[in-house]
Amino acid sequence: MKRLVLFLPLLFAGCAITPVSLAPKPAVPAERHRLPPIAPIYGPSNPAPTPATAPGVKHFVSIVGLDPVTQKKYRELHAKVWPEVVAAIRKAHISNYRIHVAELAGRLYLFSTFDYTGTDPEADFGSIAQDPTTRDKWWPLTDACQIRLPGTPAGAQWRDLEQIMYLP
Repeated sequence: MKRLVLFLPLLFAGCAITPVSLAPKPAVPAERHRLPPIAPIYGPSNPAPTPATAPGVKHFVSIVGLDPVTQKKYRELHAKVWPEVVAAIRKAHISNYRIHVAELAGRLYLFSTFDYTGTDPEADFGSIAQDPTTRDKWWPLTDACQIRLPGTPAGAQWRDLEQIMYLP
């Protein structure tokens, strides 16, 4: 088994560089039993979420599977998002919207992140679903490329991810 040796500098002046040996971690099994839920743990580096009515920015992250057969089409659509879809997203107080792709255990996953600056996410996100271009044209094309994951709530396409650390 190969071992990696990393040299990590310590943050304090005058401290020596310490070698750290890390053995490769085993791969996560493709299929697992459902784990019991764990309540969020809040602290200085993971503050409790603010109420939806508080001013400021709230960050959202979610995941969905990507069908490898249709990934080229999905990438092409997102290389030039339609102006009507962009307008609906902006109107809903969403900015810094990103979608990333990763292959994990032979499967493709999309990770979505965005900032929300409104005060009523339910109403604002619902307004996107009321936009006829997004609802009737964009989503049928993009949803056909995605694979809903177990645990995604009924009526949702993407599964929200829980934040466990935040350092501003």
